[in-house]
Amino acid sequence: MMPPGLTREADAGRYLLRLRGCWCIGHLVEVDALFADLPLPDGQRVHLDAAAVERLDGTGVMILVNRLRAMGVVWPEVVLEHFAPAQLTLIHLIADRLDARAPPPSRREPVLARLGRLGAQAQTGLLAHVEFLGRLVEAGGELIRHPRRLRHRELVTQVRAVGLGALPIIMLMTFLVGIVFAFLLGIQVQKFGANIFVVDGIGLAVARELSPLLTAILVAGRSGAAFTAQIGAMKVTEEIDAIATLGLSPIQVLVLPRLIAIVIALPLLTFVGDVMGILGAALVAASQLDVGYYTFFDRLRAVLPVNTVLFGLSKAPVFAAAIAFIACRNGFAVSRDARSVGARTTATVVQSLVAVILINALFAVLHPENPQ
Repeated sequence: MMPPGLTREADAGRYLLRLRGCWCIGHLVEVDALFADLPLPDGQRVHLDAAAVERLDGTGVMILVNRLRAMGVVWPEVVLEHFAPAQLTLIHLIADRLDARAPPPSRREPVLARLGRLGAQAQTGLLAHVEFLGRLVEAGGELIRHPRRLRHRELVTQVRAVGLGALPIIMLMTFLVGIVFAFLLGIQVQKFGANIFVVDGIGLAVARELSPLLTAILVAGRSGAAFTAQIGAMKVTEEIDAIATLGLSPIQVLVLPRLIAIVIALPLLTFVGDVMGILGAALVAASQLDVGYYTFFDRLRAVLPVNTVLFGLSKAPVFAAAIAFIACRNGFAVSRDARSVGARTTATVVQSLVAVILINALFAVLHPENPQ
């Protein structure tokens, strides 16, 4: 195969370069050296003649294009002669790629600018939450003045979805948590021969902390996400605009039934969680710790005051209101695309979990001891 070659011919107004041989990666050094002493075209139009070219690949084209550009030649004005169709396609492809500029390097945002942007976003989100809260309070006041405006059928539907729909998973999870907690606590009290005290720990932990918190987390992930997805889908399909066009309040139609339903259902689910958690612990105590069922529940009656159970149940409506508020607010904040529905649903779950944990911590700070 003939090595690469390059011959220059200059005549009136034309700068002709005749290529010959093999212009490919195997002759990279020779191809590059052909342009070392090549004179500048001095404004003449450049013609490339490939009649004697035996082989041309991408490496040869890149060197050809880059060297001519370095000489001041404007590539779109180069005349290509006697190139095969496949070679022309390759040349135009590589020349276009070389013309495409690399994206500018991303500059790291200054710390103060980032803090300012985050602060502005937080302020905007807070104002949106306050506005939504105001609309919710206004709609609630209107409902108190006119109770007949409550959509009873929607309320019953939501109570069934939030309460009965979540009942199996709540029963299963709290039962398993009671088993695990009793087993772990039993390992420790067995070392001191104080097996009976597992009842004290289980009763207080389940009724005061575990059941309300676990139930709220499960409802936030299940019903809170469902609220956002439902309202967000209605926002995308413009059903909310249709409700407003009919002269109805979207807050009264969509938000209040869900808010009331979850406030009703969550305390009931928490009570079921208390019962199932204690039953799971009683099962472990009877089978592993030699604490019979009668002894377990007799001790439980003595060490678990009713006020402790009521204190745990009193958290549930607060958890429920926070979950419903966050879920419905994110539902109304959905933009008119499907991706926004998924993003807002994810935000609902995350924000609801954080809110539940913060509220639970606030209850623990305000009531550090068992209420008597």
